[in-house]
Order: sequence, then structure tokens, then C-alpha cells
Amino acid sequence: MGEYQTQISQYQIVLEVDPREFSRVDAINSLYLRSETTGDMVPLAAVVRIEPQTAGPVVINRASLSPSATISFNLSPGMALGDAVSAINRLQEEIGMPETVRGRTQGSAQAFEESLRTQPYLVLAALISVYIILGVLYESFLTPVVILSTLPSVGLGALLMLWLWGLDFSIMALIGIILLIGIVKKNGILMVDFAMDAERQRGLSPEAAIYEAAVARFRPIMMTTIAALLAAIPLMLAIGAGAELREPLGVAVVGGLIVSQVLTLFSTPVVYIAVKSLSSIFKPRLAERLAHGQARSSRAA
Repeated sequence: MGEYQTQISQYQIVLEVDPREFSRVDAINSLYLRSETTGDMVPLAAVVRIEPQTAGPVVINRASLSPSATISFNLSPGMALGDAVSAINRLQEEIGMPETVRGRTQGSAQAFEESLRTQPYLVLAALISVYIILGVLYESFLTPVVILSTLPSVGLGALLMLWLWGLDFSIMALIGIILLIGIVKKNGILMVDFAMDAERQRGLSPEAAIYEAAVARFRPIMMTTIAALLAAIPLMLAIGAGAELREPLGVAVVGGLIVSQVLTLFSTPVVYIAVKSLSSIFKPRLAERLAHGQARSSRAA
């Protein structure tokens, strides 16, 4: 590129190839460049590689307005989806992907990760709802604690049975635990309701009332527990199409019922007596404070 000047104007000089050579790819062989080291003319073909033109993609897939490529994978026998996702995340860190390249899961893996993030909140919301309902029912802050004290054994039994069966904690297992919350909570309600009624109607002590409740309610508790247990055994031993989906549900229910049933009959009376002891300590103090506050209000009036 240069410049040509006249007395009245100046013109830019732009070098270009003969327009007849534009349509020929091999025209690059007729172009030369001067080497800065030797001063010789070097053909441009010596430093340029010519590749045939290929057709571009018909469709450019995008995710969140960015070009994307989907890589699918299948699980090998015995591999859990959570382990596969963790291995992929570790591989992304090992290969040192640039910041401009981001990876995220789709399909089943995405649903698994989302459910994994929301599982603790789902269980917590269920427990809070149960506590509020029981608190309104018994008009007490401590009585729901007696009933909810049976729930840790549910999770322990379900997780222990899943581990023995070689299964992962999946969505179906979580559904089984939520189902167990209702079943086992019912057992606690049967005993606590009977014991509180015995205290009010017959003036029994908490120890005598909860003992009588455990004896009187043993038969209906065992009947409902055994019925739920027998109903879950076919799910646990399921075979055929879709068995892998039903099996964790049955295993979680069976394990939770067995462990919780053994522990509930012993733990619920202990927690009931402890809660009644705390109530006997705090109620007189609360009544004394209320009476003192009313007395001060009457004197001020």
C-alpha cells in the first residue's frame, strides 16, 4: 500500500491480485513475499496451508444463549449416578478446563443433582409441618417432641437396610422415609394420647400412665406395623421391568419399620417421662411469673 501525489490531489495505492485469480485457490502459488532475513522472494505457499472448504453445521445448539455440545454417557454395571457425576466433576478439574468453557448436567443427572440439593430441605419442611400440627393438636411445645423422638430410628433403620442391600439413597428411598414418618409417628401418637388421657381422667402418674399405654397399645401398633412391613416386602424383593425403581422404596420401608418398632417401644416411654419431668419443673415457675405479672398490673391499675 502506498500513496501517489499530484499537484492538486493525492491517491491511495492499493495492490491487489488480478480479479481473474479470485476464483482459483491455487492462485496463492503465484504470490511472493520478500524475506526480511535473506531479501529473497519467498512463495506464499511456503508459509500457508490450504485446506478444502467444508460445510458448516446446519444447526448450532445453544444452552443459556451460549454454543453448547452434549456428551452422553451410560452407567457401567454397579456404578451409581452420583458416583459418575462426581467422577466427571473431578475430571473437569484435572484437565484444567478454561474459564470460558463451562459444563453442567442435563437430563437424569441434572434431576439427580437438583433432588440432592433439595432433599434436606424437604425432610426439614416435613418435620416442621408435623411439629406444628402436633403442637396445635396437644396445645403444647414439648409433647410433639415425644412423638418426633421416634423418627431418628426411622432414618437409622432405612439407611442401615439400604447399606446392607447395597443400594444408594435415591429419590425412592427418600419417599419411603417420608412414608415412614407418618407410620412411626402414628405409633407415638397412640401411646402418648392414651397416657395423657389416663393422667387427666384417672390421675395416674406419668410413669404409670405411659407404662399402661405401652401395654394397651402394643397390639394395634404391632398390627399396623406388620401390615405395612408385609406390604413392603414384595417391593423389596421385586423382579422384572422397573424393579430397580421400586426396590429402594421397599428396602427403606422394611428397614425403617424393623428398627423403629424395636426402639420406639422403649424410647418413647423414656422420652415421655423426661418431658413430663421438665414440664413439672418449668410450669410452676411460669405460673409464678404470670401471677406476679398480673399482680403488678393490678397494683398499677
